[in-house]
This record gives sequence, C-alpha cells and structure tokens, in this order.
Amino acid sequence: MTRWLALALVLAGCAAQHDSPSTESGTITGNIGDARNRARIHTDLAAAYYERGSMGVALEELRTATAADDSYAPAYGLFGLVYTELREKPLAETSFERALRLAPNDPDINHNYGWFLCQNGRERDSIRYFLQAVRNPLYAAPWRSYSAAGVCSLRADNRKDAEDFFQRALKLEPDESTSLLRLGDIRYRQGNVGEARKLIARYNKLAAPSAESLWLALRIERKLGERVAEQSYANQLRRRFPASAEYQAFLKGQYE
Repeated sequence: MTRWLALALVLAGCAAQHDSPSTESGTITGNIGDARNRARIHTDLAAAYYERGSMGVALEELRTATAADDSYAPAYGLFGLVYTELREKPLAETSFERALRLAPNDPDINHNYGWFLCQNGRERDSIRYFLQAVRNPLYAAPWRSYSAAGVCSLRADNRKDAEDFFQRALKLEPDESTSLLRLGDIRYRQGNVGEARKLIARYNKLAAPSAESLWLALRIERKLGERVAEQSYANQLRRRFPASAEYQAFLKGQYE
C-alpha cells in the first residue's frame, strides 16, 4: 500500500476535523481545546509529516498526541504505519494491536493492520482484518479492503478466494485498478481470454501501464492471434521496461 493511500486511510479514521493549525514551524497556533482535540490535531500533524517522509517528527507529534489523550485510537494506528515505514516491526504490531483494542471496529485501522500482516508473511492472518473492515457500514472505501484481501489470498496461494474478493471489489468500484489487473491474470490462466482482455484493457486506460500489465496484455493478444496488437505491447514493454523480468521472458519466448 502506498504511503499516500495509508495517509488517506488514517485521516478517514479520525473524527470530524477542526480547523487545521499551521505546520510551517512544527508548532501549533490557534485554539487547542480539550484533550481529545489536542490528540486529534497532533495526529493530523503527524499524518502530514508521515506523508512527507519525516518519520522522526511524525513520532514526536504522535507522542504528544497520546500524552494528551492515551485513548485516541487513530494516533496508535498511525504509530503502526510510521513504525512499519521505519521497519520496527514489533513496535508497529504493538501499536496496531493497541489501536484495535481501543477501536476494534475501526475499518481503517483493521485494513492497515491487515496489510501489515500480509507484508510480513502472515497473509492468511490478514484476511480477517480486511473482512472486519468491510463489515463496518460507515467504511468509505470497502473495495480497497476487498482488493487487498484478494492480493493477500493470492500470496497465500488461494486463488479461489482471491477471485471472489476481486469480484466484490469491482462490484463496488468498477475502476479499482489492482482488482482489474489481478482478476485479468486469473481469467487468463483460466483460459477465459476474452474477459481477461476486457479487464486488462480497462486497467491500461485507468492506470499507467506496468511491466506486468503490458506483459499480460501481450500474451492475451498472442493467444487471440492478434499479431499487430501483440507487437504494439511488445514495443511498449521494450521501450518502457527494458530491464524488467517480463521483457527478458519475452526475449526468451517464455510466454507461460
């Protein structure tokens, strides 16, 4: 999960926002208010620094937030993301777990903890947190968690569940790019080349083509006997990603 998406999820998990304080000097100006409001403001500041890549300052803001209100779950959720970025895995896990003890139904914290588990070799454990996230009727972006559950199911070699999760994501958000790409690959492997073609074509219109998406599109066109289209994708793969594993496979004729 990219940092900007994690940041969006953190901010979505915060309660109604108040006027943002100035951050230019790293200090707060304006009315601070009660303890919960102070915790919220400092967590928002930490999120801004996290997004900039200033992890040390983000940690200081989070420590201030939790000193103001040690029951403010979004602060611990963001601690988890910052420690993840710093590769402090035990601290990240402890932070996520504390956040969930305080707010067990928070969809954004559940999603982020699920992704943390998936990225650390615990793909099967991650699924229940994604599913807990989508159970919350107030969750603004449940397709993100369905898509993440699909990715982690694939990593756990569970293609059947992955297919179901990607379909759920696309039912809620037809332009969810990860699900388009991954479901396209599943359909190709199933021999449903026509549907795979539609999915990957949509992906390449919505997102910047990747080596993976171009390689899949190339193989689809090859299966269909569309040599002109196949060559077009080959040219793009060579031009954009000449050092990729996909282009090397193309040069060796290793299509499957």
